[in-house]
Amino acid sequence: MPASTLTRKSVTDRYQSEFPNSRKLSDQARQVFPSGVTHDIRHLEPFPVYVERAQGAHKWDVDGHELIDYFSGHGSLLLGHCHPAVVEAVQKQAGRATHPGACHESEIEWGQLVQKLIPSAERVRFTSSGTEATLMALRLARIFTGKPKFLKFAGHFHGWHDFVIPACDPPYDGAAIPGVAPGVQAETVVVPPNDPAIIEKTLANDPQIGCVILEPTGGHFGAVPIRGDFLKALREITAKHQRVLIFDEVISGFRVHPGGAQGLYQVKPDLTTLAKILAGGLPGGCLAGRADILAFLEFRAGKPKMKHPGTFNANPLSAAAGVATLRLVASGEFCQRANRTGKLLREKLNQMLVERGFNWVAYGEFSSFRLVPNYQGPRPASDDFVPYNGDLEKLDGMKNKQLVHAFRCGMLLHGVDTPGLSGWLSAMHNEADVDKTVTAVANTLQFFREEGLIP
Repeated sequence: MPASTLTRKSVTDRYQSEFPNSRKLSDQARQVFPSGVTHDIRHLEPFPVYVERAQGAHKWDVDGHELIDYFSGHGSLLLGHCHPAVVEAVQKQAGRATHPGACHESEIEWGQLVQKLIPSAERVRFTSSGTEATLMALRLARIFTGKPKFLKFAGHFHGWHDFVIPACDPPYDGAAIPGVAPGVQAETVVVPPNDPAIIEKTLANDPQIGCVILEPTGGHFGAVPIRGDFLKALREITAKHQRVLIFDEVISGFRVHPGGAQGLYQVKPDLTTLAKILAGGLPGGCLAGRADILAFLEFRAGKPKMKHPGTFNANPLSAAAGVATLRLVASGEFCQRANRTGKLLREKLNQMLVERGFNWVAYGEFSSFRLVPNYQGPRPASDDFVPYNGDLEKLDGMKNKQLVHAFRCGMLLHGVDTPGLSGWLSAMHNEADVDKTVTAVANTLQFFREEGLIP
């Protein structure tokens, strides 16, 4: 849809006209769910889009629009929507048993695939989500070290439980978190990313910190990227001070490389949390790591044990999807394909932004992209480029929510669904999708320019 057809109405008005069935469903949902949504990231003003079906890198909404999808199942669909091998595995398992309330053979193969691919995975314990996996990691670290505190990095997201939610989003000033007890929040030590000296000093000065957790490619999958040199330094520092190192690879696991960030950068943490791609788009997570730490899940006479039930741990449907997915991921082909297409998208976006004179910039790593509006600085000379030298506040700080919502609406009007100013690619995205996406961004920004929303 050319930008000229949008200028008759605001982007919000046009969106409401073009997506009437989504609006009707949203009106119903608001009577059921707080703000009408079941996940914060799906919140969109004036209302979210409702999807009916999906295939590969595309999905179709209830109004019949075909959309290029950059949600990719919140990052869980490296193989794209409804990959035949995953569909077949889940359908076959559904006819056998969905919940036998017993051990089953598929959970063993699933765990063995994790051990094969993830370097730190001496032992594996399945959970139902990434949030549960990080909760388990911290509790086991406390049992193992006898130390109550842990260290995390500002802007890194490790799920929504009480201990890890502080400083995952701006502001990063240590303000009280609604619903989190001050005593719990006091056990969470927050430092800025990418500064080994601060970590060294913090661990040396606080013997009550038992572990360090981070997203090894950077918070929110690289909003402020982290590279191999920092990970190697962090491994050395935590080993020196005898602290447990936890890689939260819920997003990066099996996406940046079949072995995750630790496989790519050859840095071995003590514990690793996984989810998303792990279960092939179904609910599922796990904690993998050192056998002596996970031993505190074992039934051992005279030894402390972490209690860990969980009705849907290693459920057969998720196991079936996970096994089918990891068998394919193991080759490395799908990671490489998604990474190449992500690089192509970033390059073409930046070329278009310069040609059209928009003061925005694209950056990112692997199979992702990010857009920075109102950018003032040098243009990328290579794909290693990070705007503002990785300044946390400028890259992951407070956003103009009105602009973000308007951008999403504009992109949807042009046949593209993005979670804000960023997105995940799957191995099913291709060059045609890239070209259509670049055109969608160009037309959306041109509309903003004509309306005076951006210069």
